[in-house]
Amino acid sequence: MHEPSETANVGARPIVYVRKVAVEDLPEGIKEQASGAGLTSLYVIGNEAGEQLALVRDRKLAFVVARQNDMTPVSVH
Repeated sequence: MHEPSETANVGARPIVYVRKVAVEDLPEGIKEQASGAGLTSLYVIGNEAGEQLALVRDRKLAFVVARQNDMTPVSVH
């Protein structure tokens, strides 16, 4: 049986995860900015290691931002 090589994913777009987060669960500074803009939730774009890469206003924008940065977005509930 053929084993996948480490170079098999060369050129592949990294997967990022998009999930909704309540503004009240964010750090104080971000919470103040988002609340001041009338937002109750934001969308997090995170990598496979769980690192937060970006916060955006809505889900559609999260997917656009990911794709513009050569990443493959996937929804997480």
